[in-house]
Amino acid sequence: MTAILAIDQGTSGTKAIVVDAEDGTIAIAEEPIRPTYLKGGGVEQNPQELLESVLNAGRRAVHEAARPIAAVALANQGETVLAWDPATGQPLSPAIVWQDRRAESICAELAEHSELIVGRTGLVLDPYFSAPKMAWLRRHLTQDGVVTTTDTWLVHHLTGQFVTDASTASRSLLLDLDHVAWDHELLHLFGLEDEKLPRIAACDEIVGTTRAFGPEVPVAGLIVDQQAALVAESCLDQGMAKCTYGTGAFLLANTGLHPVRSTAGLTTSVAWRTAGETPYCVDGQVYTVASAVRWLQDLGLVQSATDLDAAVAAEVNGALCVPAFAGLAAPWWAPEATASFTGITLSTRREHLVLAVLQGIAAQVAELGDRVAHDLNRPLTRLRADGGLTNSAALMQTQADIAQIPVDIYPHAHATPLGAAALARCALDPALSLEEAVGNWQPTTVYEPRWSAERAEEFRTTWAQAATASAAKGEHA
Repeated sequence: MTAILAIDQGTSGTKAIVVDAEDGTIAIAEEPIRPTYLKGGGVEQNPQELLESVLNAGRRAVHEAARPIAAVALANQGETVLAWDPATGQPLSPAIVWQDRRAESICAELAEHSELIVGRTGLVLDPYFSAPKMAWLRRHLTQDGVVTTTDTWLVHHLTGQFVTDASTASRSLLLDLDHVAWDHELLHLFGLEDEKLPRIAACDEIVGTTRAFGPEVPVAGLIVDQQAALVAESCLDQGMAKCTYGTGAFLLANTGLHPVRSTAGLTTSVAWRTAGETPYCVDGQVYTVASAVRWLQDLGLVQSATDLDAAVAAEVNGALCVPAFAGLAAPWWAPEATASFTGITLSTRREHLVLAVLQGIAAQVAELGDRVAHDLNRPLTRLRADGGLTNSAALMQTQADIAQIPVDIYPHAHATPLGAAALARCALDPALSLEEAVGNWQPTTVYEPRWSAERAEEFRTTWAQAATASAAKGEHA
């Protein structure tokens, strides 16, 4: 039996699990993290808090498991960056979180190069991705040290190495997607041509060893968080899709070994690199999901996320929400868009507003599903779902109703670290296929659409008009 310590370093916390192919998940430890939200769209984290959360969660999980581990795997946030001293490992800036919008001016300056950037990287020119934040950090915070995504810094502390993985690198706006290599022209455009960048490793590669959690073990299975969930949910073949409902919602679909450039406003990334092959994926994002629920809590409309199902038991009364609390991502790419409620009357109650937020989340995801189908040239027939808010039957049923496809709920609450663990197993045993490393699973619940196709289409048409209006207001804000 081979136990893996798999760590998911996320936006709102770090989760560590010890998992064994035979016994399943043996131990779980979590450390909360609270990002700091600043005026002007800034979102920051304390790097030292990130590192301590990784070490503490990992050590607690290993202690609870009370058995040796064979490797450490790490999944990361993807587009969160910081400056740090490569000689000492000390952070030289806060971690600038993927949600941070302060690099919008950088993107505006490069607007004339947007077609080149999209064609080369598969991504859109948006502050969501790493390079604009790296450039902003260099202009406004420090010119010292190196500037990288947080995974490189964390792995350096664990192993002393200077690496990132292919999937994380593909989220930077600095990677030639076809060749999976740093692109000098893109580096020059962002003013980062003099930066020392990490080596790009495969996801099934042993990148070093660590004694941070006990006896020395290999570190492998590096991957960005959403692609890790795509692995765990066995979306290993072209056309298979999943959506993770966390701080945001992230819908990804496997496009096979060809990096399809989206013509529908989505982004294309490396899914993972294993066994010498590089499958790709298209993806779309909803910026605020759990964070929208937290907003409902802060207003006292629900006491906790577990109250969502009870709060939406009332009949629909026409209230409609575009939950663009942090702008609209794919396919609108309207960072200045703001949330809106329409259809509110004196009969509108608390539960109607809660339902409107949930429907707005599901409508955005459904829109992304349609765009994925356009890029794949075939409709999605099912959607696999994971993340904390899959516990809301109201949200998941709403998702099936609005998208008009069945939603399969992943049976584990830890898709991201489980995906990273599967990749680490492949690193330890190159003869093991990724399918074998992932194993078989069955959904805990399948939500079938209850709405008629006509009702779903009517709702989505009305909602899309409201979303377009929010996006347009953002443009003129």
